[in-house]
Amino acid sequence: MPQILNNALEAVGNTPLIRLDKVAKLHGLKCNLLGKVEFMSAGGSVKDRIAKAMVEAAEQEGKLVPGKSVVIEPTSGNTGIGLAMACAIKGYSVIITLPNKMSLEKEAALRALGAEVVRTPTEAAWDSPQSHIGIARKLQKEIPYGIILDQYGNINNPLAHEITTGPEIIEAVKSTPSTSSRVSSQKVDVVVCGAGTGGTISGISRAMKKTHNKDCIVVGVDPDGSILAVPSSLNTKTEGDAYVVEGIGYDFIPDVLSRDPTDIDEWIKTNDTEAFDAVQALMRNEGLLVGGSSGSALSGTLKWLETRKDIAETLGLNVVVILPDGIRNYMSKDWFLSRALHGEPTPLAQAIARVLQEPITNNV
Repeated sequence: MPQILNNALEAVGNTPLIRLDKVAKLHGLKCNLLGKVEFMSAGGSVKDRIAKAMVEAAEQEGKLVPGKSVVIEPTSGNTGIGLAMACAIKGYSVIITLPNKMSLEKEAALRALGAEVVRTPTEAAWDSPQSHIGIARKLQKEIPYGIILDQYGNINNPLAHEITTGPEIIEAVKSTPSTSSRVSSQKVDVVVCGAGTGGTISGISRAMKKTHNKDCIVVGVDPDGSILAVPSSLNTKTEGDAYVVEGIGYDFIPDVLSRDPTDIDEWIKTNDTEAFDAVQALMRNEGLLVGGSSGSALSGTLKWLETRKDIAETLGLNVVVILPDGIRNYMSKDWFLSRALHGEPTPLAQAIARVLQEPITNNV
């Protein structure tokens, strides 16, 4: 039964698992394609979970001092928004260091929540003093009571997903009955997830394999230009190339990203075009206003299923794709505007133009 929540942190997580039947049909899939829709969390992304977990753990350990502590975090945006939300509620100051590549909407959301934002050069290597990580460390050394919670190395990052995200997926799949019209194995057979820090995929994998289905296949999605995929030969062709999609991929291996082959079974690479086309497919067919990394996850899933016809063509197998955030953060980005406002006119647009005797246009 719905109850009054004490604050927005109590609305973090518990996101829906939604059938992506129309996308599945378009690609001839017989398996169940299911999306874990994380933009429905209070702060708008999967990173709300780790922000809440890292702040609460730091409080329990006495690392945060009310009225004094300044939380400093290098981020591609979503972890920063989650931290800014948590700290606005709990009364801590926040500084976010953010690469220039990241959207204006992310900076605006951060500032709206009371955070200070320091932009850093996108091209700076992760270990450069000018990178978002380097600048955060410099600020932490100089600002009294500054603390970096460190999503890249904080065990509460993957742990948050092992304790919350994974069990939510398991419970949704197990509690949904198998029927003649909607056949289900009633277990999670495959999880596909993009990797940034790697906390999401590592934590979800542990939840699946430890407590639910040791044979669950976990697939990591890594954008071209990043070096997270294994084996490293997958990265060689595009290593160092610039990519537009935000929130996934890195030029170093974060500590929280599991390298245990029993945690992440396979990796697949995706590119920007595939990702943004998949975003449009989710919007137009499923009504889900997702962000770019959700497109990466879906395009990676579809690519991987092309290589695994045994799964794609088996009725009742449950393939879960993690959709990390929504379009809120990207509405001014060229990749979104070009598809939303400047695509090919639809037949309905042509009919409207005929009725109004005006030129066909899809511009605003």
